[in-house]
Amino acid sequence: MREVQGQGPREAAKPSSRKPMIVSFAVLVLVIAGVAASWPWIEARVSGMGTIQMGLLASFVASLFTLVGALPILLIRHISRPVEDAMMGFGAGVMLAAAALELALPALEGAEAQYGPTFLAVVVLAVGVGLGGGFLLLLHHRVPHEHFILGPQSGADPGKVRRVYLFVLAIALHHLPEGLAVGVGFGGDLSDGMTLAVAIGLQNMPEGLVVAVALLSLGYGKATALGVTLLTGLVQPVGGLVGATAITFMTFLLPWGLAFAAGAMLFVVSHEIIPESHRQGHETQATLGVLVGFVAFMAIGHILS
Repeated sequence: MREVQGQGPREAAKPSSRKPMIVSFAVLVLVIAGVAASWPWIEARVSGMGTIQMGLLASFVASLFTLVGALPILLIRHISRPVEDAMMGFGAGVMLAAAALELALPALEGAEAQYGPTFLAVVVLAVGVGLGGGFLLLLHHRVPHEHFILGPQSGADPGKVRRVYLFVLAIALHHLPEGLAVGVGFGGDLSDGMTLAVAIGLQNMPEGLVVAVALLSLGYGKATALGVTLLTGLVQPVGGLVGATAITFMTFLLPWGLAFAAGAMLFVVSHEIIPESHRQGHETQATLGVLVGFVAFMAIGHILS
């Protein structure tokens, strides 16, 4: 894997502003409130679907949250680096809670029910998590991509265009295990699968805003930034389809699939999101985001249970 560092920290060129945080927080609150209010209707509509249909549909809807998260660029054009790191931390907190509570724990319980002794269940969890993390590590080594810390730029020369599409590949790597987790999640309890889908959708929102603002910094228009941001999210339904199909036709793989998805998500959080959010010295903001994201996931699970 070849990582290309940018030409300077973003905050050096743009002053810190609270507006992006306020706008993003307002959008996040509205989305959570809308999901909570419409939950009975959503549950009634999806309860009659098969696992593959639910996994594909839920991962597709979750991918659209990437675009929803990018909509604030219609009102703002820049976000400060501390705000960006806090939003990335929020996504990391959501993913940590989802990996532990909706993937690893059900995997352990399913393995114990399937294989009996607790020791064997722990072995299944450990091997599955290791395989998931190893798979993402292999992708990171085989698929060229870059971490995207750039100052504001203008124009779109070939080098900058190349960096944009390398960045798209990096985001696609993040979204693949998330879609896989949603698809696998529907192999168990419907409520757990829906909670996971909503949480992944919320995690996509701050990431979508970061992607869109980065594209604007290269001189792209808002329509192009929104379009490419949406494109980065559409990898999730692919992962959702793969996960849901595997669990449907090979139900004995459910504990393994859950553990695999947990390992893949944990790899993304530890290898990508947290180091990236700490890179510019805003560890406090990023950590606060992790705490808020973790609590937000717990609240969502409680509301939808």
